[in-house]
Amino acid sequence: MTDHVQSEATPLLNGEPYKGDPAFAPKPRAWKRRVLIGVLLVETCFALPKLAHGQFLSVFNAIFSSIQNDIGSSLSAINQVAQQMQKLYQTTVAPLAAINQARGFVANSINTYRGRMNQVFNTPFTSAVTPGPQQFESILHSRLSTQIPALQSSFISNYGAIPQVNAAAPQDRVMMDVDDALGQENLKTTLIADQGADVILETANQMENQVAVSTPGSNPFLTAQAQVANLRCQAYMQKMLAAELRQEAGRIAHDNVLIKRRTTATNGINSLITGALTAR
Repeated sequence: MTDHVQSEATPLLNGEPYKGDPAFAPKPRAWKRRVLIGVLLVETCFALPKLAHGQFLSVFNAIFSSIQNDIGSSLSAINQVAQQMQKLYQTTVAPLAAINQARGFVANSINTYRGRMNQVFNTPFTSAVTPGPQQFESILHSRLSTQIPALQSSFISNYGAIPQVNAAAPQDRVMMDVDDALGQENLKTTLIADQGADVILETANQMENQVAVSTPGSNPFLTAQAQVANLRCQAYMQKMLAAELRQEAGRIAHDNVLIKRRTTATNGINSLITGALTAR
C-alpha cells in the first residue's frame, strides 16, 4: 500500500523514478498563493474602471441637474415671455387678417392698373411719313441714351447743316449754330429723361411687388426706398425744367437779336434818307 502511494507521488522520467535536486522540488502550497494573487489582480482591474465611471457619472449628473433646474427654469420663463410677445403682435399690433387684406388690396391694384399704365407709357406716337423724318422720330422715341450720336447725325440730315462762311452773313451763321445747338441739346436731354423715367417706373413696380409680400416691420425700409426713388424722380424733373428754361432763354435771345438787326437796318435806312434829303 505504501509503495503504491509513493509510486503515484514520485515523478517518473522515461518510466523511471526521478530523483532530482530537492531545491527544485515544488512546494506543496505555492500554487495556491499564485492563484490567489492572480484572482486579486483581476478583481482590481475590474473594480478601478467601475469606480472611475461612477465618478464621471456623478459629475455629469450634477451638470445636467444644474441645466434642468437653474438654467432650464430661466429658459422656460424667457420662452413664455417670447410667446406672449408673439401673441401680442399677431392679435393686436399686426393681426394676420389685416395684413392679408392689405396684401390683397395691393395685389388687386397691381393687376388692375399696371397693365393700363404700361400701355399709356409705351403708346407709340409716330406720325412722320418720309424716310428721313421717320428715322429721326424713331431715334427720338427709342428711350435710349446710346442713340445720342445717331440723333445728332439725323438732326443735321433733316434740318440741314450750317451754311459755309461765304454763303451767309456771319451773324446769321452764329444764330443758326446757336439754335441748332439748343435744339440738339434739348432733344438729347429728352432721350436721357425717357430712359430715366423707365428706371423710375421699374423701381416703382419693384416696390409694389415688395409691398404685396411685405411683413410687419418692413415699412420703414420701404418708406426709405420710396424717398430715394422720389429724390431721383425730382432730379430728372429738374433736369427737364433746366432744359426747358435754356430753350426758352435761347428763343428770347434769338428774338432779341432780330430786334437788334431791325434796329440796325432802320438806322441804316434813316441815314440813307437823311443823306438823300441833304443832297437835294
